[in-house]
Amino acid sequence: MLQEGESLVRNASSAATELIREAIVNGRLVPGERLKEEELARELGISRTPVREALLVLQAEGLVDATPNRGAAVRAHDAVDLDDLYQLRALLEGYAARRAASRIALERIASLWASCDRFDTISDGDVRELVKENLLFHNTILEAAGSARAASMVRKVIELPLVYKSYIWYSPDQKRISAHYHRQITKALEAGDAERAELVMKEHVFEGRDILVAHVRELEARE
Repeated sequence: MLQEGESLVRNASSAATELIREAIVNGRLVPGERLKEEELARELGISRTPVREALLVLQAEGLVDATPNRGAAVRAHDAVDLDDLYQLRALLEGYAARRAASRIALERIASLWASCDRFDTISDGDVRELVKENLLFHNTILEAAGSARAASMVRKVIELPLVYKSYIWYSPDQKRISAHYHRQITKALEAGDAERAELVMKEHVFEGRDILVAHVRELEARE
């Protein structure tokens, strides 16, 4: 049985993991930024031990890199890495959409249509809300697919591109294209058309990939 002190450290480690992960995904901690245990511990109001454990967890998830003599840093991906991630995401989310088409309940279809409506009303520059609504839409389909394994794999792949805040680079036209894809996917799921749901989901993912990878390549060219 865990001693009380060990239990407190474990709880602090879990809380630190969630807080640091959120800061990375939201972009408050940017790719390449060093993660100093002492500073993080001070900011979180905890000791260094749970912070060290949290960084090990995030390293295993692929959000943090650790190198000898330099310590931990937010993992940075180049255009080739991101292209690979989006290829995987397209396969996984396409599979989830196909699977969801034969399983999705009417309540979830209604939730997807409501998400489409909310997405349309979000301001083009409100990155936080766009990302939040987009995640809700995609997570609803993952849940409807009924595969915990697929959902877990997708979430590991999807968090890394969000570190780059791809929605910052979305123009109003690109936001409308994304909204159009959401409605087409919902329509296919409502009709139970598994083949179309998979196809449109893959096209949607690749549209996002093209925008993100193009901008990362531009940044790489300037370095």
